[in-house]
Amino acid sequence: MDVNFHTLLRRQSNDNPPPASLSSFVSTLIPTLLVAVVMVSVFLILRVSQRRIYSPRSFLSTLRPEERSPELPKGMFAWFGAFYQIPDTYVLNHQSLDGYLLLRYLKIATTMCLVGCFITWPILFPVNATGGNQQKQFDLLSMSNVKKGSGNNPRYYAHTFVAWIYFGFVFYMVARESIFYINLRQAYLLSPLYSNRISSRTVLFTSVPDDYLNEARLRRMFGRKLKNLWIATDCKELQELVDERDKVAFKLEAAETKLIKLAGTARIKAMKKGGAHNEEEHLSASGDMEGESGSVAARWVEPSKRPTHRLKFLIGKKVDTINWCRSELERLIPAVDAMQATHRAGEAKFVSSVFVEFYTQSEAQAAFQMVAHHQALHMSPRFIGVNPEEVIWKNLRIKWWERVIRNISTIAFVVALVIFWAIPVAAVGAISNIQKLEVKLPWLDFLNKIPPVIFGVVEGLLPSVLLAVLMILLPIILRLMAKLGGVPSTSRVELRTQNFYFLFQVIQVFLVTTVASSASASAAQIAKNPASATSLLATQLPTASNFYISYFVLQGLTISAGGVLQIVGLILFRVLGKLLDSTPRKMYKRWSSLSGLGWGTVFPIYTNLTVIAIVYSIIAPLVLGFATIGLYLIYLAYRYNLLFTTNSNVDTKGLVYPRALQQTTTGVYLCVICLIGLFAINKAIGPLILMIVFLVFITLFHVSLNSAIDPLLYNLPTSLESEEESLLALEDGNRPSEFSEAKGTEFSASETTTKNGTVPSTPDGGKSLPPAPHKKPNFLVKWLHPDKYTDYVTLRRLVPRGFADIVYSPEIERNAYYNPAVASPAPLLWIPRDEMGISRQEIRHTSKVIPITDEGASFDDKGALRFANEDRPPIYTEKVYY
Repeated sequence: MDVNFHTLLRRQSNDNPPPASLSSFVSTLIPTLLVAVVMVSVFLILRVSQRRIYSPRSFLSTLRPEERSPELPKGMFAWFGAFYQIPDTYVLNHQSLDGYLLLRYLKIATTMCLVGCFITWPILFPVNATGGNQQKQFDLLSMSNVKKGSGNNPRYYAHTFVAWIYFGFVFYMVARESIFYINLRQAYLLSPLYSNRISSRTVLFTSVPDDYLNEARLRRMFGRKLKNLWIATDCKELQELVDERDKVAFKLEAAETKLIKLAGTARIKAMKKGGAHNEEEHLSASGDMEGESGSVAARWVEPSKRPTHRLKFLIGKKVDTINWCRSELERLIPAVDAMQATHRAGEAKFVSSVFVEFYTQSEAQAAFQMVAHHQALHMSPRFIGVNPEEVIWKNLRIKWWERVIRNISTIAFVVALVIFWAIPVAAVGAISNIQKLEVKLPWLDFLNKIPPVIFGVVEGLLPSVLLAVLMILLPIILRLMAKLGGVPSTSRVELRTQNFYFLFQVIQVFLVTTVASSASASAAQIAKNPASATSLLATQLPTASNFYISYFVLQGLTISAGGVLQIVGLILFRVLGKLLDSTPRKMYKRWSSLSGLGWGTVFPIYTNLTVIAIVYSIIAPLVLGFATIGLYLIYLAYRYNLLFTTNSNVDTKGLVYPRALQQTTTGVYLCVICLIGLFAINKAIGPLILMIVFLVFITLFHVSLNSAIDPLLYNLPTSLESEEESLLALEDGNRPSEFSEAKGTEFSASETTTKNGTVPSTPDGGKSLPPAPHKKPNFLVKWLHPDKYTDYVTLRRLVPRGFADIVYSPEIERNAYYNPAVASPAPLLWIPRDEMGISRQEIRHTSKVIPITDEGASFDDKGALRFANEDRPPIYTEKVYY
């Protein structure tokens, strides 16, 4: 839901009645298509020259080689073939499970719409077109063209049985993909790639009673299976001290860099005026290295021009920034170290959460699945696989009763926000019609005194700006509510945000718009003749689909074209980088940081598009065709970005996918309810009864499906441990055990070895699994038997071997689940090296207080700051796969 959406809605509401559906579509298509063509053309032109924006995953040194994507050909169009040849599973193996499943969802949604066209169009188009209700253009092909009869209109039986077939297909796809996801998740989480990670063996217990915040008692509770435990501590005071230390440290870094830049600028000016005296300069600089701090810089920068700041805003004492920061760090660093030692020793105040690491993944799963405490809501909820980098540490202190209150409060707020969101949107929309408001509200006459130019900006530009701000604020508000609800990690925040945002999308973007679009056109007639309300709404509701035909065109073209162009990212990187990046650290962070996707706000947008397509699949089947094209274009854009530009900053282990599948069924329920209402209005008793029966059937099926798959979404079954052992034996070049063969995993000699009797190898020399232990099926057989052809043994072959060595140093393992403030060392300062020797002298004096280096950064001949972006800088830290 964005500015384009509301602009389109306003235009549609001002259009003529239904017969103008085609002209309205063309008026949307032409300008949108032109804008999309321009954006894609700019992308094709800039793609080669702006590699950092459009293909950073191909070369960034901060990415491991196994995380990088292949280089594409440099021609404007030559890369198309190579791009299509890269499989979607490349994202799975080189980026994230969530990214791969986003692509899979877009493909599945596109498939649902395409198959829907094949099911509905051959039957419903002729039925609707010959319905005899004198509709025209797009409305000729919708249900609104079926003339209302005195009794059962036999044409409605066609809609009924087509709905049965298509909605049955949708539910089958949901069930099939749920099975696929469960098997894929199990294959990944049980493979060495994940099972060797410390997070897979660690369980987070929240709402732990005070008497259990005791290491000895917890060790007695879990016995010898427990390896390590971390009782969370109250780090509020420590965090403030660490933040202050880092703030002062980076202030010192910026001041040192500024001093060197001032001296360099003065030196360049002096050389232009007085000629070359480099030799004298170097001799003087080397001689002053042992001198007083700042003596080398003083040759070029007067004391009054050194970096300074005020201790208080405007009125504080002005001090020399470098000297003040050094003295502050001499005070702060020992204070931080002492407080950190207190927390490590367990002498700080404990809060009600505990991380417990076990020796094996299966032991951790057993602890995760058990009831840990005899009292309700104590030591619960539990979480496994929590990455330390994703923990929301301030939420670990929440008691069980506070969590209940927070949940109720945040959910109530979100529901109210969704329901009443139309109020601020309507207020912004009223500004665009301010002249009409002046007639009804005389006190607004003062606006007539505003100059016409300014008035035009207020009425034209201001509403769009305010609406854009509202749309930007909404995801921020929803994520804030998810955090305030008390969830302990950012992945859980994304999952809760996904629910919140989907609720908003369905109600505000779909239902409210549909009701407004269908009811507004009939409001005047209903006011004159209230008895005609039901028949008029039955006629107008299907015609609301015309808006969504244009909406799919708008979304498909603008999202796909805008997604690959990334004009905002380009501007931020090129323009703001030059204005704001004044230190090597800031330049490096902007260079190396890849944008991430917020799964909680990405999935609901396209889930809602799929829901809209399903809802109108029977009422106005033409929508399915435009939905197919729009979703496929969006899929292509996300495919490119996930392969070459974006990163995955939050890992939900793919849990966003089954949630999106479940939310997709909302479209089926809404359409069935809508059909029941339309049949009731048109007094079609037979189709009405059949649809009620079908509603009961799909509800029972859905409940049964969820009861079967829900336990498998979060828990790992012990029955697969032996299967994993057999697969690991195959990867190591051994024959599977007799036990595994008895369990039904059959591996023939031809399947497990090559012609020379060896196990197949991966390109990097490691062992790989042989082909799946069944014959390659045709498409229909594979589609009908996901339990066999997308089972654990088959999908386990997608998991890469040797992606990254999961080995932890003793320090990393010891500090893994401490609050970052407890384990945070003083940062390494990074300043640019200069020819005058200033950086070397500053390092000599500053290093007595805090670590500092000048490697890998310098100023060029024009005084511009540069760093070696091809190499890893001194502040680079190796990514730890927790």
